[in-house]
Parts: sequence; structure tokens; C-alpha cells
Amino acid sequence: MLIPVIRKFLRNEAIILDEEGNTLTGGSPEETISSRAGKAMLAGKRWGCILCKFLDLFQKDHCLKALEPASAGADAIIPDDQPPQT
Repeated sequence: MLIPVIRKFLRNEAIILDEEGNTLTGGSPEETISSRAGKAMLAGKRWGCILCKFLDLFQKDHCLKALEPASAGADAIIPDDQPPQT
């Protein structure tokens, strides 16, 4: 009975660390790095493509599965879901 509680706690902690890492790199505090990388990949940004390809080693289409609504990244300091400006 305690195992599911511990598992849920550890999952929640992992999400907090993921969102903190995203915030420290200029992203939204309400979005995971995987979601941000997925948006960057779809926008053709090289770093997003590389990170998502790496994460695919652990879970196929991880970044696409982790995509959060566009509003989740609205308060990012450095938005990565925008196509490159020309």
C-alpha cells in the first residue's frame, strides 16, 4: 500500500525537477523540457531535434507524447515554439 504512494511521490518530484530545469534554461516554469523540446523540434530548431532523438532511445516519440498546450509555454523567457524569424 505504501509502494504506490512512494511511486507517485517520486514521479511528482521528477516532474518538478524537469520543470525547474526548463525554467533555468529560459523556459516556462509550467512546462517540461520534453514538451519544450517537442515544440522546438516541430519548429525545426536543431537543439529540439537532437534532444528528442536522444529521448527516443528511452521512449519512442517521447517529446511528441509530452507536448503540452501552447499556453503552457506562454510565460517562457526564451520561447522555443516559434519558427525561426527571417
